[in-house]
Amino acid sequence: MVELTTSTQDDLIQKVQTDKAHNGDVIVAEFQSAGRGRLDRDFSAPHSTALLFSLYFEAKREKSDWGFLPLLTGMAVARALNSVVTSAEPVSLKWPNDLLIGEKKVGGIIAQVQGLGVVVGVGLNIEMTTSELPVLNATSLLIAGSSELNRNNLLVKVLDEIEHAYQSWNSGEIFVDRYRDMSSTLGKLVQVHLPQGKIIESRALDIDSSGALLLESGDRVTAGDVIHLR
Repeated sequence: MVELTTSTQDDLIQKVQTDKAHNGDVIVAEFQSAGRGRLDRDFSAPHSTALLFSLYFEAKREKSDWGFLPLLTGMAVARALNSVVTSAEPVSLKWPNDLLIGEKKVGGIIAQVQGLGVVVGVGLNIEMTTSELPVLNATSLLIAGSSELNRNNLLVKVLDEIEHAYQSWNSGEIFVDRYRDMSSTLGKLVQVHLPQGKIIESRALDIDSSGALLLESGDRVTAGDVIHLR
C-alpha cells in the first residue's frame, strides 16, 4: 500500500521492467496523481474515494489466451461487488473492461503485456458523491447503496475473487460462458470505435476464448471503445 503515487500501473510496470516483480504482486494506492485508463485516458478520483490497484500475472497458459485476463479480472471484481451492492441492477460487464451498474460506470480495468506476464490495473469508484464523479455516466458504490464502503474490506473481497478465478483459469478452466452471463454488451446494437479511428455499428453476438468481441457484421474486435445503442 502506498499513500501517493503517479500510477499503480506505471509503478508495477517499472518493477517488471527492472526484474523486481513477482507473479501475484499487487500495488495499492490511496491516491494517484496521474492515473490512467484504457487508451491512455486520464483516470482521476478525489483522495480516499476510490479503490486503486494493479496486479502482475505470469500466466502458464498460451500467450494467445492472455487477452482474456482483463475480462476474467472484471468478472471476479463484479462478483465481489455484487455481494455488497444492494441496487436493483447487478454489476455487469461492458466489453471490454468497464464495470456497470445499470448503464453507469462504477469501475474500469486496464491491461498491458509486460515481460513474462500481464499487468492489470483496477479502478473502482467507492465513496464518490454525485458532484465528485468524473463524468455524467459514472456512479459509485456509495450512490448505488453498497452495504460495504470500507476500501480495505472491499480489497480483500476483490483480491480473493481474482485469485480464485485466476488459479482456475490458469489451470485450464474455461470462463467464456460465465462471462456471457455477466455481459451487458452481448445482444445489443453497439457502436465500436476502433483505435485507428474506424467506427463499426453492428450487433454484439459473442465473446471468444481470447476475449475478442464478435459482431454480426463478421468483424472480430480485439481493442476498441463500445457504446451501447440499444
